[in-house]
Amino acid sequence: MKKWLFLPLAACSMLAHADAALLARPDIQRYIDEQVASGDFTRPDLEALFANVELKPSIITALDRPSTSRPWYQFHSNFLTGKMVDGGVAFWQQHAAVLNKVEARYGVPPEMVVAILGIETRYGSNTGSFRVADALTTIGFDYPRRASYFRGELTEFLKLAKEEGKNPLLLKGSYAGAMGWPQFMPSSYRKWAVDFDGDGTRDIWNNPADVVGSIGNYFKLHGWKKGDDVVIPADVVPGPQIDKLVSDKFNLHYTVGELKKMGVIPRAEVGDNVPAVLFPLEVAPGEVQYWLGLGNFYTITRYNRSTHYAKVAQELAEQVRERFWAQQGAAASRTQP
Repeated sequence: MKKWLFLPLAACSMLAHADAALLARPDIQRYIDEQVASGDFTRPDLEALFANVELKPSIITALDRPSTSRPWYQFHSNFLTGKMVDGGVAFWQQHAAVLNKVEARYGVPPEMVVAILGIETRYGSNTGSFRVADALTTIGFDYPRRASYFRGELTEFLKLAKEEGKNPLLLKGSYAGAMGWPQFMPSSYRKWAVDFDGDGTRDIWNNPADVVGSIGNYFKLHGWKKGDDVVIPADVVPGPQIDKLVSDKFNLHYTVGELKKMGVIPRAEVGDNVPAVLFPLEVAPGEVQYWLGLGNFYTITRYNRSTHYAKVAQELAEQVRERFWAQQGAAASRTQP
């Protein structure tokens, strides 16, 4: 295991205006005690870290107003734009070789990888400006509703930094501690990030090969099936069974055949034995459309637990694919005699 590469404490202190009282907090001291007892970290390293962490109250405010809580007709317009589609096409054109290799290895098509990168970081152009240590500490110790999860992610992050030989006070990410172009949480990085180009490092901050390879690996290991549909439209017979199904939209508990018996009417051909979830989209105020999310839709919700996210990823991927191949066809026609 690599040595933890802390900067000298004097240099670290210039990186942020740390909360001088943070290190003295009983909950921080208990956390340090637990980690030292685990044998993974030393007390001097952890005290040097927390002496230089800066709590960010603005993060707590942001967590209370997630973008995916907006209705679909407001949410999707931020992502399904001409600029986003053009950016996805440009990314695909620039990285076509590695995207094709990722598809060959993991079965995940280029347009889906590209769509995820577009939604997460505008194709790597906006990966977040918060120090990950600040973000995870803030949520882990000052946001009780999610504290347990984020303290776990803080521990994963510290292990990651130690394993990869990185200074934990220098790594930056989103306000929730998600990192790099694909916005992996630390536990996701440790489990599913890959060194796709074989250069000895798993670099999701700067290396496009590792970025797209890591997304492909994540999707493959969460059940993506090459060539399968993502969603199909549906109608419903209103009733309490439909309400129950919609409230359980993140789990593949039923097959299409079972859903039919509960009042769901698929509007496209799909086998009765195919697992699916029913979810609504409010396409205008008071106007709802229903969809069946299939296995690949479920996989996308493992990346981000939001049906809005999964649906916008599916639509952006389709639009990027259509424009990419339209441009390829146009280019080919221009080169013909």
